[in-house]
Amino acid sequence: MKKAELSLAGEFKVGKVDDRIFGSFIEHLGRAVYGGIYEPGHPCADEDGFRKDVIDEVKKLRVPIVRYPGGNFVSGYRWEDGVGPVSERPKRLELAWGVTEPNLFGTDEFMKWCKKADTACMMAVNLGLRGVDDARNLVEYCNHPSGSYYSDMRRKNGAESPYGIKLWCLGNEMDGGWQLGHKEAKEYAFLADQASKAMKLTDDSIETVICGSSNDHMKTFGKWEDTCLDIAYDSVDYISLHQYYDNKLGDTQSFLAKSMAMDEFIKTVICICDSVKGRKHSKHTVNLSFDEWNVWFHSNGDEVKKWSTAPHQLEDVYTFEDALLVGLMLITLLKHADRVKVACLAQLVNVIAPIMTENGGGIFEQTILSVYARVKLRQRNRFTLKHSMRQARHKRVYRCSGRGLRGGFK
Repeated sequence: MKKAELSLAGEFKVGKVDDRIFGSFIEHLGRAVYGGIYEPGHPCADEDGFRKDVIDEVKKLRVPIVRYPGGNFVSGYRWEDGVGPVSERPKRLELAWGVTEPNLFGTDEFMKWCKKADTACMMAVNLGLRGVDDARNLVEYCNHPSGSYYSDMRRKNGAESPYGIKLWCLGNEMDGGWQLGHKEAKEYAFLADQASKAMKLTDDSIETVICGSSNDHMKTFGKWEDTCLDIAYDSVDYISLHQYYDNKLGDTQSFLAKSMAMDEFIKTVICICDSVKGRKHSKHTVNLSFDEWNVWFHSNGDEVKKWSTAPHQLEDVYTFEDALLVGLMLITLLKHADRVKVACLAQLVNVIAPIMTENGGGIFEQTILSVYARVKLRQRNRFTLKHSMRQARHKRVYRCSGRGLRGGFK
């Protein structure tokens, strides 16, 4: 009788797992901010209006980094509207999602929330309707100690010490025709290149993420990445990937197999990055930031009242089937830990999120939260597994590395 043998070999390490692979995302969209992380007057609200029940949940998950403030929102956002005295902040029509943004919560509030939630900020700059000057000004506001216009503005607004934000997104989904200020690849790449250089001149300790394709079904996918990296390769550190999956057809097997498509997506972008690196004879390596990923389809088609504020929007209620795919997607990210250094489950609260709240009421965990938490808490050994299989004398031998595996492996 043939027997299977499973052996573990420490030499088959893929790479060290960056904590930021377990990141998340908060956008000014629906009730993610207002009614989600921020709700003055709620029984659980602290002195800053932050919901302590949400903070406790985020701390329990140990979310290492949260992308902010968007998302499509960022391409029309004036960051200056969200700092300074709240009573003096303007209300704006938010064109990306067709709502009104009251600007009661902005950069300073978010950084204060991050401190309370024990997480870091991944800040996005507006390269849709704005540009290089506004981007470097925001870096100065957030990261410069003192003695300049924007750093002293931050200090005047109550934050004496710089925030020290280390990771910055150069816009959002700029390949998409829906994006405010959408650009062709060359146009965007030149802008991102110049913005990244100016931002790093302001603070040379930061890293930047250039926009890759919004998903792997975009007509420009592949060519977009190649064009952008050909222009900006040596001035950026990561290229972004975004992907959401659905089961509109009710085909469970095909739905759960979509993690294989995610795997191919990642492999293709890695190949493009390395091709550009070789073509340029560069010693620099651009890694991947998969900064939007999740299951999203239950709330598609929900109607929202035009120009309302913080409506119920994109509030998917997840199933056990959805949780299975989320787990498979997270495992796929870990399999590529040598190149995927950042990943953000989109989003964190209320909007296609693992955490849900009621305005003035309670909080509950979705099915996808349990999977996220289990995988994260068991990833103790800081490197991921690589499987190889070979046939030898009728034995199937799996070679992998890692400690903490369950199932009686010897």
